[in-house]
Amino acid sequence: MANLAELKKTFTAKFGGTEEGIRSFFAPGRVNLIGEHTDYNGGYVFPAALTFGTTMLLRKRNDSRIRFASENFPVEADVVLETARLEKEHDWINYPKAVLVHLAKRGYTFGGYDVLYLGEIPNGAGLSSSASIQLVTAYGFMASEGHPIDRVELALVAQESENQFMGVNVGIMDQFAVANGKKDHAILLKCNDLTYELVPFQAKGYKLVIGNTNKRRGLVDSEYNARRAQCEQAVAYLREAFPDLTLLGEINAQQLKDNEHLIPDETVRKRARHVIEENDRVLKSVEALKGNNLETFGKLMIASHESLKNQYEVTCKELDVMVEEALMVPGVLGSRMTGAGFGGCTVSLVHGDQIEAFIKTVGKRYAERTDYKADFYVGEIGDGAKEL
Repeated sequence: MANLAELKKTFTAKFGGTEEGIRSFFAPGRVNLIGEHTDYNGGYVFPAALTFGTTMLLRKRNDSRIRFASENFPVEADVVLETARLEKEHDWINYPKAVLVHLAKRGYTFGGYDVLYLGEIPNGAGLSSSASIQLVTAYGFMASEGHPIDRVELALVAQESENQFMGVNVGIMDQFAVANGKKDHAILLKCNDLTYELVPFQAKGYKLVIGNTNKRRGLVDSEYNARRAQCEQAVAYLREAFPDLTLLGEINAQQLKDNEHLIPDETVRKRARHVIEENDRVLKSVEALKGNNLETFGKLMIASHESLKNQYEVTCKELDVMVEEALMVPGVLGSRMTGAGFGGCTVSLVHGDQIEAFIKTVGKRYAERTDYKADFYVGEIGDGAKEL
């Protein structure tokens, strides 16, 4: 978590004035424990909020200008919401700008502010730095203006702004987890109707270790939109058996097995198989955790990675190497890629006594087998967006 006293000094040095009236907000990053590429298919996901994320300081101004600055990036900008649009040179600022524009479209009004961010989430790692900055902005501005805060609405507005303003066709999982996270709980979320359950994550001596491959992945220019199109194609084929089908997450593994002959394209068939089997794995994972069966949970993580590698084809050499090496270390129950894939991070369930050895061994072998050096974070599960 950021050092607030230091950040306030930076704030007044940048924007002038005193510390009076400065309010501080925080939104976490997130890690998805299992359930990948199921969200936009209306299926189940199982994310958790992390204890590191994005801190935002803001202070009211006497005009309608919003001045954005960050400790992480050199780009700064003055924005007036009424005329705000996507501007390439605004770089990271497009994310907070997007969510404010979409809140304004829903009738929420905002005055002018000076705003400073400090992000602790590595960019492009797949731990939701974009959802974190959007949710801290939405939560902080709504609270500062005295608007009622509905966390589910904020998540939906953030998703909508990324889809429409930023042009990235993301699902709801990241925003939802960042908005609604709870310490020591993961969130079982059904993405088509947003029903959710907070599930206690009691890891009995085990910890989540996030391994960053440091291979950057860009969602817009990756094959993300292609995978979505293939899933929609699968739905179109399966409508012959299920006329009302709108999303793959609405059918189970047995129903697919009985009807996958309706999908003539082998690639599309593999995509559908991953989504529907992954959905099943999420529900089995929740049962395993409720029964304190971490071994089963670990095996489901491994099966999830295999499916993402072979059926959905969104892993890459770096992710595969990191998972392979993780599973060679004693005391590791499971490991898988987390996030959209094509780079980013893995998440492993590692016994507390083995964490040091895990980081040293996996880091060394990963560097030997790839062109990258890995970073590791021991993931604690924290709260969603909040005022500090």
